[in-house]
Amino acid sequence: MDVDALAAARAALRTSSPLVHCLTNTVVQTLTANVLLAVGAAPAMVEAPEEAGDFAAIASALLVNVGTVHGRSAEAMRVAVRSAAAAKTPWVLDPVAVGGLRFRTDLAVDLAGGGPAVVRGNASEVMALAGAGAGGRGVDSTATADDALDAAAALAARTGGVVAVSGPVDVVTDGSRVVRVGGGHPLLTRTTGAGCALGALTAAYVAVAGDRLTGAVAAHAHVALAAEAAAAVCSGPGTFAAAWVDALDAVTADDLLRADLRDES
Repeated sequence: MDVDALAAARAALRTSSPLVHCLTNTVVQTLTANVLLAVGAAPAMVEAPEEAGDFAAIASALLVNVGTVHGRSAEAMRVAVRSAAAAKTPWVLDPVAVGGLRFRTDLAVDLAGGGPAVVRGNASEVMALAGAGAGGRGVDSTATADDALDAAAALAARTGGVVAVSGPVDVVTDGSRVVRVGGGHPLLTRTTGAGCALGALTAAYVAVAGDRLTGAVAAHAHVALAAEAAAAVCSGPGTFAAAWVDALDAVTADDLLRADLRDES
């Protein structure tokens, strides 16, 4: 893994302020927007099907998160993905709780055919989307990132993009290259929306990085480094969430040079 490319992506994120169109779940919209602002990106939550296509075409990147999906938001997602593909806008699919519920699973499988730059989820979600599992317990994974490695590689080959599997050690692959991202802190799993915000941050990084794998790894490393810094100063989950946003803002290009990366390519 070229750590200099990670540092360059961090610098580019701060200077270019990519506009990230977020079609995300209603539980996490505020945190997602604050995370994007903290790292230097610009968030926009344009949800109406009548507008989603137009906005996806002019945004720097698109996030599609199916966490609280319903009929109208699903329509907006389909419109936005088609528009993003036509405009060559990179987009990230976060298949929240896919596998256990038919409507969102069918939708995510359909959307994945639209060529996401990155699919980002936990092990159970990635396995279910790849057709290799039945999903986890709601939004919680019942499998490990290592369990999902083969499914992630197959899904990357099928979509032509990158698949990132979250866990104590994240696994990021484009079907041939594999990079593990360590670090972070368990309090991330006790912060509502941390994974969803990571999807938005991944979209922002992919918009500025020359390589999708580099962008996905940079986003995961950024989140892990900030979590470590936040855990060192917080007193519990509530103060961790605020400290994490502050720490995301403070992560520099030089900080990414010391990220815990294991390149298995």
